[in-house]
Amino acid sequence: MTQRERMQKGLVYDPCDGEIQREQADCLELLYEYNRTRPHEVEKRQSLMKEMFAELGEDCYFEPPLHSNFGGRHVHLGKKVYGNFGVTFVDDVDIYIGDYVMLAPHVVIATAGHPILPLLREKALQFNKPVYIGRNVWIGANAVVLPGVTIGDNTVIGAGSVVTKDIPADVVAAGNPCRVLRPIGERDRIYFFRNEKFDVSPEELASGK
Repeated sequence: MTQRERMQKGLVYDPCDGEIQREQADCLELLYEYNRTRPHEVEKRQSLMKEMFAELGEDCYFEPPLHSNFGGRHVHLGKKVYGNFGVTFVDDVDIYIGDYVMLAPHVVIATAGHPILPLLREKALQFNKPVYIGRNVWIGANAVVLPGVTIGDNTVIGAGSVVTKDIPADVVAAGNPCRVLRPIGERDRIYFFRNEKFDVSPEELASGK
């Protein structure tokens, strides 16, 4: 079994393998070009993203600089995914991101880990586990999502959280380690921030009128 095959199967492998590093360098060339684009070069950014990502839904956008081990090669994006400045994908295997997801500045989504055994870490060996992020999720600034995690639809992850385990749908979760604080419910139809109330209904705001 090649190191590339071991990598894809989620087994411990050598990430310094020549075949893997050549592929990675090709991907990083595209990412380098993306991060050098100027603010008005929207069409160029979209064209590069189509080459960079495994799947790209409509109207996705990432503010440069975007960081990614494989330049997005293993990142699957639904539609209208937005990433603010400094998002990092450790995308040695697949990261799946649903429609309407928002990633705040300096969010890290990581699929890669290293064995605890010192003998193997001396050799820089690695393993990877995919990450799944559902539809309409908002992940706050400086949050870290660790390998193998699933985050359910509509959930909000608070800034600075370290998500070590699965988080269900329709909740607010935060902390290190990240834990569920409360469900998203009726109060969220009344207050948009702490004790500040909406001046019009959420439905009216959502309609854009």
